[in-house]
Amino acid sequence: MTDTPHAADRDVQRTYNRIASHFAKTREYPWPEVESFLDEECAAPAVALDLGCGNGRHAELLAAQAADVVCVDASTGLLSEARDRAAANDFDATLVAGDAACVPVASGTVDIAVYVATLHHLRDRDARVASLTELARVLAPEGTALVSAWSTAHDRFDATTGFDTTVDWTLPGGETVPRFYHVYDPDEFDADLAASDLRVVSSTVSSGNCYAVVAPA
Repeated sequence: MTDTPHAADRDVQRTYNRIASHFAKTREYPWPEVESFLDEECAAPAVALDLGCGNGRHAELLAAQAADVVCVDASTGLLSEARDRAAANDFDATLVAGDAACVPVASGTVDIAVYVATLHHLRDRDARVASLTELARVLAPEGTALVSAWSTAHDRFDATTGFDTTVDWTLPGGETVPRFYHVYDPDEFDADLAASDLRVVSSTVSSGNCYAVVAPA
C-alpha cells in the first residue's frame, strides 16, 4: 500500500531522507516508555502498527509479540534503514511509505500501535488532529496505542505554552539540516487528543515528552 504525502509531509520526507543513515545510527535502542507500554498492554496481538517507524527500533519490539507488524513512515530513507535492521536482527515487518495524517492501513485492523516522536513534525494543528483521528480509525475496537510528542517540559525549552520551532540535525562534516517541530505543552497535547476520535486512557510527561495511552472513542 502507498499513499501520496501532503505538502508538509513532503518536507518531513525530504528532511529525513537527507539524514536517514546518520539518524538511524543514533537511534539504536527503544525508548523505556515504549517497552513499558508493550509490557503492560501487549497480549499476543494479531496486528501491530509502528506509525512513524523511523529505523524500526520499536517495530523490532512489536515483532516479538505480534503476528504481523506494519511500519509506516513518510521517509523512504528511514524505511530502507528499517528494512536493513529487520534483516540484520531477523524480524519481519511490512514497510509502507505513507502519511501520518492519512494512514494507508484498513480501518479497525490494528490491535496495538506505537506513534512516538512523529506527531510533532506535522506543521499545523488540523493535520495533527487528523493524524490522531486516523490512528483511531485504524485501531480495532479493543485496540490501544501509545502516542508521544516533544514537550515544553523538556530541559532545553524555556516555555510554558506550545510553540513551533526548528531544530538542526548536524551531519558528519558539519552540514546542518533543519527539522520542524511543534513543541506541545501538556494541556495542549491533551486538548488535541480530545479533539480527535481517540479516548485517553492515561496521559503523562516523561523524559521531556508528552505521552498518552489511547483507544478508539
